[in-house]
Amino acid sequence: MPTSCNVVVLLSGTGSNLQALIDSLAAAETPARICAVISNRAEAYGLQRATAAGIATRTLDHRQFDGREAFDTALLETIDGFEPQLVVLAGFMRILSPGFVRHYSGRLLNIHPSLLPKYKGLHTHQRALDAGDSEHGCSVHFVTEELDGGPLVVQAVVPVQPHDTPDSLAKRVHQQEHLIYPLAVRWFAEGRLRLGEQGAMLDGQSLPSTGHTIRT
Repeated sequence: MPTSCNVVVLLSGTGSNLQALIDSLAAAETPARICAVISNRAEAYGLQRATAAGIATRTLDHRQFDGREAFDTALLETIDGFEPQLVVLAGFMRILSPGFVRHYSGRLLNIHPSLLPKYKGLHTHQRALDAGDSEHGCSVHFVTEELDGGPLVVQAVVPVQPHDTPDSLAKRVHQQEHLIYPLAVRWFAEGRLRLGEQGAMLDGQSLPSTGHTIRT
């Protein structure tokens, strides 16, 4: 097992997945250590969560940069200042440039509130309900240049109830996000998870196209 794995978390909002990571990593023996939290919004509550946990924070306001490439260059330099082995997107509401994604290839994770490849993008809970799906959930994946399209690591499947609303469904999906994201980070930090030529690999074995599946 690696002796340490520095993790940088990027977020834009409340940081509930960050809090789940903080709590889970504190309770488990793991090489993972969140060394910094970076946001493109100074008012993001996730920054307060990080400060309360004694984690370094940085803010880069994307509106202060001349375009996406300029912002991503500054963001990359800020991240690399912390020498991370892993970068985690936790509600970071920015489309990342191809150069940024390539720089962190194999060490950039994201969580998405759907059972990918279904419902890439926004409004996933409403879309699942509109489609009459019997199951919904969330996915952790390696980030590639295809939006929400990188190799899947782990998915949590949640049954859709007859009287679900987007809010009630989202609440149950969030509960699963807070379980599977720390799990994936621990796998990576322990050297068990990596991105191979054919996709995500766990313990030296290729994961299926849907990743490791957890049913609730």
